[in-house]
Amino acid sequence: MAEKDLGKILLTQADIERRVMELGKEISLFYRAEPVTVVGVLKGAVFFLADLVRQIESPLTYDFFQAESYGLDTASSGIPRLTLTTKTPLGDRHVLLVEDIIDTGFTLKLVREAVLLEKPRSLRTCVLLDKKDRRQTDVPLDWVGFPIPNRFVVGYGLDYRERYRNLPYLAFLDEPWERGR
Repeated sequence: MAEKDLGKILLTQADIERRVMELGKEISLFYRAEPVTVVGVLKGAVFFLADLVRQIESPLTYDFFQAESYGLDTASSGIPRLTLTTKTPLGDRHVLLVEDIIDTGFTLKLVREAVLLEKPRSLRTCVLLDKKDRRQTDVPLDWVGFPIPNRFVVGYGLDYRERYRNLPYLAFLDEPWERGR
């Protein structure tokens, strides 16, 4: 798989930077001076979380969950599992979950349920990409970067078989039949 497997660019680096800055301002206004614990979902949310926390003016700490639902495929298995939980106690804290993409909603629902078990003071969610056409379960979203169509995307943390995460933009991954193979 090489960059020739990439289709049209969905969001440029400038598009992403602009929206992350806007989200940071919105989140800062919401929390004001209240401390917040930002929890990213590994691995995909790393780039988004790193850029987002630098735009949030509220005092914060951050930690991570890791969840898996794709494996080596381009479609979610629909059965996510947590493979890593936070080391930070989340009880009585304002918690902001940060996720790269929501499609079926099952992964974010699983992570939210794990956080809620710790009884946070509040729980909000921020996702970079919302693939609403794929939603199979309701999950509250407080901040959304971009709604996107129901196509597989890579870059800016999102991968296909662990490749393309390092791209500074988001692009569609062409399917083999779209490449004429």
